[in-house]
Amino acid sequence: MMGANKTTAATGAARSPMRARYREQVREDVKAVALDQLAQGGATAVSVNAIAKQLGVSGPALYRYFAGRDELLAELVIDTYHDFAAALAAATDPALGQAPAERLRALAAAWRAFARAEPHRYTLMFAPPVPGYDAHSEPLVTASREVMAVGLDVAADLWPPDDSPAAAPGREGDVDLDAAVRAHEDILAATGAGPEQLRRVLSAWTRLHGFVSLEIGGNFTSMGIDADALFAQEVSALSATTA
Repeated sequence: MMGANKTTAATGAARSPMRARYREQVREDVKAVALDQLAQGGATAVSVNAIAKQLGVSGPALYRYFAGRDELLAELVIDTYHDFAAALAAATDPALGQAPAERLRALAAAWRAFARAEPHRYTLMFAPPVPGYDAHSEPLVTASREVMAVGLDVAADLWPPDDSPAAAPGREGDVDLDAAVRAHEDILAATGAGPEQLRRVLSAWTRLHGFVSLEIGGNFTSMGIDADALFAQEVSALSATTA
């Protein structure tokens, strides 16, 4: 009897990794269908019941894998932040041997390329997808910090803290970044960046995000504007701040 119990326990232990792999596969399948829905109709089109129908299971069955639509959307946002940060990091990898200004241009180009290739995912990162959704939950904030880390690494290379004109207190138009600095102390320390580099990254972020948001929204096309030429102009202006 004891031998049989040991065999049963061993079998159960062996099955656990298989169950874990199955669970992960189902979650990935659900997210893949949700991304299709997102691309076709935006965040409001994401439906757990419709996903279940497409996968050939009951709606309640999927709630064993996701608590609800909000959790599913949060997973999609986190995945997107990971992929976005990875794309920026790959484009600005120090191993590529790019000059600091080239790294900034590469970051800008990768930012735009990601947004254009996957506008539905890009939009999902920066706006609450549905009413009542908590876009500032800890897991989402943690994922977003990966993007900030890449930006600060580029900024510290381009505008070394020791050479930065940063700290002129009371400079007209200065934004109080004390809270932001405290929130990113670990990343600042890891990248060798400081408050001035954080300010510059935030400035670049608003500029790049504003541009690509207008572009993927079709605004430049409707206005008859050459988006490529305008982007080149904006990146040149951004690079000019190295002076």
